[in-house]
Amino acid sequence: MHGEYKVPGGKLVVVDFDVVDDRIAEFRLAGDFFLEPDSALADIDAAVNGLPASSDVRSIAKVVQQALPEGAQLLGFTPESVGTAIRRALQLATTWRDYEWQLVHPGPLAPVTHMALDQVLAEEVGAGRRKPTLRIWEWDQPAVVIGSFQSVRNEVDPEEAEREGFHVVRRISGGGAMFMDAGSVVTYSIYAPADLVAGMTFADSYAFLDEWVIEALQSVGIDASYKPLNDITSPTGKIGGAAQKRLGTGAVLHHVTMSYDMDGERMARVLRIGREKLSDKGTTSAAKRVDPLRSQTGLSRAEIIDRMIETFRSRHGLVDGEITADEYAAAEQLVAEKFGTEDWLQRVP
Repeated sequence: MHGEYKVPGGKLVVVDFDVVDDRIAEFRLAGDFFLEPDSALADIDAAVNGLPASSDVRSIAKVVQQALPEGAQLLGFTPESVGTAIRRALQLATTWRDYEWQLVHPGPLAPVTHMALDQVLAEEVGAGRRKPTLRIWEWDQPAVVIGSFQSVRNEVDPEEAEREGFHVVRRISGGGAMFMDAGSVVTYSIYAPADLVAGMTFADSYAFLDEWVIEALQSVGIDASYKPLNDITSPTGKIGGAAQKRLGTGAVLHHVTMSYDMDGERMARVLRIGREKLSDKGTTSAAKRVDPLRSQTGLSRAEIIDRMIETFRSRHGLVDGEITADEYAAAEQLVAEKFGTEDWLQRVP
């Protein structure tokens, strides 16, 4: 068995081993990581030998951690990454290229329909009725999208939102409010089988699922990087943020909103952005919190999206697809029963 795992923002972890009587044997760990002391490599190999081939990532990581001598330093990898590489060798975890990815990029939709489609398409991927999918969102009306656990009254000034024409909707993932002015943001969703991030921590999975977009942004001259837990940033400011939901159906929903041309003053009027949150971001003004893609590239929003799609296609493969009539119908039913209701919107007082 041979498995490889590139740690997001870290190094390559490589494992080779045999499986004898459902146990791991002749285990060998390698890679371009750093490990001190050198002897710890043999300690890890010895600890993994004999483990059941059915061991999950957490169990493997625990054994690796316990085998490390006191004061050992792991740079560029973790005990969990060893477990992920083993699971991949056993074909119990997957890579991007194990799937045929579809692109869906419909025209503008109502904010509540976007929320419902995220749930529908993720559930369809989890059920195996839809191939893993990248969806690019389009907006023609302003909205505030709050996280699953946020309070509307804490996040939004209702009078200003109404005056500015903003719809307020709630998504199924956690995280903070997204200020979605028409034509001013770039938003995408990834609907993936849970096996793609098997064994990864939430922090690692965020970086892993957005490596391709970091590459796309860098290719147009933006010094983009990932800032844990869920920010895409640059030396001149935050570009955007990610949110994620792992469904019980076996799918992962991962979506990102990046600012293209943000009106910071308008955002500050509509959103209630507290001093503590601004302090945590290292800024003093809401208008300075988000650094638009437009200011750093000079490219149109459509050109940036085209480069993103091109990058995803070259890295992972991507064929054009569409949202089916049945999926749209399921989304509209969810709008009527869930996302368009006051019970859902106000579920957190």
